[in-house]
Amino acid sequence: MSALLLIALVVVGGVVFVTMAQGRQQKALSTSQNNELADAVADARRWIERLGSQVLSISGSDAASTQAMADASERYNAASSQISTAQTVKQAQLARESALEGLYYVNAARQIMGLPEGPSIPPLEGQRSAGSVTEQRTIEHEGHTISASPVATAETPNYYPGGRVAGRPVPAGWYSEPWWASALRTGVWTMGSMFLFSAMFNGMAGVAYSASDFESGVGDGSEGDFGGDDFGGDDFGGDAGADGDAGDMGGGDEGGGLFDGLFGGGDGGEGGGLFDDGGFDFDF
Repeated sequence: MSALLLIALVVVGGVVFVTMAQGRQQKALSTSQNNELADAVADARRWIERLGSQVLSISGSDAASTQAMADASERYNAASSQISTAQTVKQAQLARESALEGLYYVNAARQIMGLPEGPSIPPLEGQRSAGSVTEQRTIEHEGHTISASPVATAETPNYYPGGRVAGRPVPAGWYSEPWWASALRTGVWTMGSMFLFSAMFNGMAGVAYSASDFESGVGDGSEGDFGGDDFGGDDFGGDAGADGDAGDMGGGDEGGGLFDGLFGGGDGGEGGGLFDDGGFDFDF
């Protein structure tokens, strides 16, 4: 009987020891994750506050600079909304990205008005691979005229600093209209956007990727994971811009190539529609 009692005590002691060890590990992991989230939130708030001060102190002097500051204000509102609900590091990083984008709009406005640029701004996710407009170009698309220019003009007052919108690279430049705005609000690209991209940028020196690359979101392939699975791939898949976009910039709805899910459903979106397992989710 004493031997059985001793064995039982050893077993119970072992279970208690393992349980306590697991508890300590989980606590340490939770503390580490909380610290990482707190750091990410603090970093995002730093850039959001800097953007807010610029938005409050600068007013545009012409159509292009006024539009740039309006876009900066919109990104400030988006970033503020995102950080207020951020519960993960990636959500905090998305808020930071929105704030940085807003600061690029501010710098564009300052440049137009002849003001000195502020301190340097970290690059946006996907900015390098997105390229930039290097020549003036005008196309006809869906019954109206759209222009692009490397500099602000009366015909091209809408600036974009370059980077990813809903997982797709959009070149930096000045445009007659913000053709990326719908995808920025909804996280969904339309079929027409691919054709617009092809007509506008085909053969342009500053855009080193094709419409098919745009379609699959790869840019020129020079970006690493920041712009792949983290922000342009699996983890973040829905909203990509407006106030309700504490979600993401790529992902579940827009993961692979255009026709990856053509004949079989998939899990990307509303039950696996025509294109839901990859590439674009199109509005028809």
